[in-house]
Amino acid sequence: MTDRSPWWAPHVHADRRPRLLGRGRIKAAIRRFLEDASFTEVETAALQVSPGNEAHLSAFATQMQRIEGGSQPLYLHTSPEFACKKLLAAGETHLFTFAPVYRNRERGALHSPEFTMLEWYRAGESYERLMADASALLRIAAETAGASEFRFRGRTVDPFAEPERISVSEAFRRFVGFDILSTVDETGATDRDALAGAMREAGLRATDEDSWSDLFSRALVERVEPAIGNGRATILDEYPVAEAALARRSGRDPRVSERFELYACGVELANAFGELTDAAEQRRRLEAEMDEKQRVYGERYPLDEDFLAALAEMPEASGIALGFDRLVMLALGASRIDDVIWTPVAEFAP
Repeated sequence: MTDRSPWWAPHVHADRRPRLLGRGRIKAAIRRFLEDASFTEVETAALQVSPGNEAHLSAFATQMQRIEGGSQPLYLHTSPEFACKKLLAAGETHLFTFAPVYRNRERGALHSPEFTMLEWYRAGESYERLMADASALLRIAAETAGASEFRFRGRTVDPFAEPERISVSEAFRRFVGFDILSTVDETGATDRDALAGAMREAGLRATDEDSWSDLFSRALVERVEPAIGNGRATILDEYPVAEAALARRSGRDPRVSERFELYACGVELANAFGELTDAAEQRRRLEAEMDEKQRVYGERYPLDEDFLAALAEMPEASGIALGFDRLVMLALGASRIDDVIWTPVAEFAP
C-alpha cells in the first residue's frame, strides 16, 4: 500500500463523502433526463468474448471454468458498446447504461482501471442529435452540483454555454498549421510520409517508427487538445476514417467519419459515432486495429463474431460513450478521478 491513509479511513471518508453524494445526485438527474426522453436503462455483462478491438486499449483477461471441464477465455469489457449494439439489433430503439468498465495500464488523475461509462444510443437518429444530448448533460451536471463553471488545472468552462463545434480538419489548420486531410485520400487511405513531413515543418516530432495514427495522435495531444474546451465546451467533429473504426463515413466527405468527441477544460469527456452497420467493413476495420495492436504491443484480442452477426439486424443508429466520473469531477471541482469513486481500485507501491 502507499503511505497515504486508505480511502476507508473514517477521516478520509468524511472528507470524500460530500462529493460521493454529489455523484449520486448527478447520476439520478441524468437518469431522469434520459428516462423522460423515453430511453430504457439496460445492464450489460462485463464478461465478454472480446473486450473491444481498439488498438491502444489494454484489457483484463480471465478464464471461465466450465462445469463439464475445460475453460473458456473471457475478458472484462473496455466498453459496453458491442452489447448495446446487440440490444439495438434485438429491437431496443433508445437505450442507456451506466456500465462499470475495465482498462488495464491506465492510472492517473483522469484514469482508473475501473470506472463508469455512460453510454446511450438512438436508433433512426443522426449523431448530431447526440451533440444536443451531451450539451444538456453538461448543464444538468452543473445545475445539480450548484456549479456556475467547470474548472480543471487552471482552465474553466461555462457548462451552460452552447459548445463550440469544430472539425478535426479545421482544428489542425488552426492549431497545428496544416490540413490533416491533405494526407488522406478519397478511399480513406492515409499517407504516412506526407504527414511526417508536415509534422516536422510544424515543429513536431516524427520518427521513422511512427505510423500515421501515431503522428495524428501526437499532433492532437500536443497542439489541438490544449487549445480546445476552454471558456466553453468543444465538439471536435469529423475524424478521419482511419481514426474511427466503429463509425460510418460522412456523406459529406468520404475522407472523414461521423465521429465527434466532447472536450471541457481540456478533458475528453465523450466519444460519439454515427454507427457503422456494414459487417464486412466492420470486420476489416477491427482486424486492422488488431494488426496495429500486434505491431505495437505484441498481442491481439479476438473479434466478437456474435457482434458482427448482429450488425445485419441492427438499424441505423447513433451512439455515445461519456466518462461519467470525469463529468462528475468537473462538476464537483475534484482534482482526481479517485476523489469521486466510492471505492477506488487498490494501488500498491512499486
